[in-house]
Amino acid sequence: MQKIIFLVDMDAFFISCESTRHPELIKKPAAVAGDPKKRSGIILTANYAARKYGIKTTMVLNKALKLCSNLIILPPDLEFYKQKSKEVIEILARYTPIIEQNSIDEAWLDMTGSEGLFGEPLKSAKLISNQIKNELGLSSSIGISENKFLSKMASDIKKPGGITELWQKNIKEKLWPLPIKSMYGVGRQTSSKLESIGIKTIGELANSDKSRLIKKLGKIGTQIYLLANGIDTSHVKPHSHDEMKSIGKSITLPEDITSIKTANMILMRLSDEVSRSARKHGKKGHIVQIVVKYYDFKVITRQKTIPQTCIAKEIYSASAELLKNNWNEQIPLRLLGISLSGFENESTAHQISMFEISDTENAEDNSIKTYKLESTIDKIRSKYGNSIIDRAIFLDNNHWKKK
Repeated sequence: MQKIIFLVDMDAFFISCESTRHPELIKKPAAVAGDPKKRSGIILTANYAARKYGIKTTMVLNKALKLCSNLIILPPDLEFYKQKSKEVIEILARYTPIIEQNSIDEAWLDMTGSEGLFGEPLKSAKLISNQIKNELGLSSSIGISENKFLSKMASDIKKPGGITELWQKNIKEKLWPLPIKSMYGVGRQTSSKLESIGIKTIGELANSDKSRLIKKLGKIGTQIYLLANGIDTSHVKPHSHDEMKSIGKSITLPEDITSIKTANMILMRLSDEVSRSARKHGKKGHIVQIVVKYYDFKVITRQKTIPQTCIAKEIYSASAELLKNNWNEQIPLRLLGISLSGFENESTAHQISMFEISDTENAEDNSIKTYKLESTIDKIRSKYGNSIIDRAIFLDNNHWKKK
């Protein structure tokens, strides 16, 4: 039986979500963007009316406003977008249980064998597209093929609102003429390297000397050679709660920093958020990793093994030690990140019941006491908002107060 794989890609997702609660935006140029006073002041998503002015994702906000002075700017509301993404996945689950979410705004579906229920691929894709539009007011583009790579490439061919089939037998006409920089899995650096050896289209990549690619790019040369020829043997892998591999948080700083005190405050904030997420998902990890990006965009990662934990103080202590041992304060920092991984199985990572914790003075496990305290803070923040309670260290440092 031939595989049938869909890639459902939500069109201009963030701003489309905003349009569901601000319908006046639909025909006006509008975008979701960060604070223009900060380095994060870039376009996250622009609607198609704005794109007619040349406004693109990741464009600096000030430049976008020069292209379109009447551009409507909305701040990002990630929790709202996550909720809408969840609602999209719930609709997709009506058609198949085999769903792999690739990002907040797209997912692969294994529709193999579903013809008897929903009709031929084009018909079932139209059903999905119409249901998302009618129930959520959101537009989607759908790619159809026999593998994940080709369905992903197909989804980009007719946007917005398009449905495109791209089968192995059609790649010479539909895939090969496309520029190499449009190929999924080929980033800016790889496309530059390929162009430097005369490979400018996907077809030229597909028909190139594989050994030459390996010499130039390493093992990725083999991978993209196969993809360019329409070969992708990867499976649609449904993500489950138990498959979570790591929990991380990072921040691009408003300005470069050279103070270890300031850096530690940021690490403490990130540790708070990572630990809270870990408790929410019932996870405890024993590997803490930091990510550091310098002012010149050089990136390093360092990690440390610690006793299994989901407590902010312990995550922070490990991350602060890693930073102290690996950063020269003479080199300005641009980004900091923390992740917690190395999760054990569910039996050792369950959430602790409040009834498991003794209230007597004989309680000697400080880790459990701290867990109880941080879990209580989690509940207060969930009910009244993140800003209702905070660490004292941040009270006189408004720059890093929780927004």
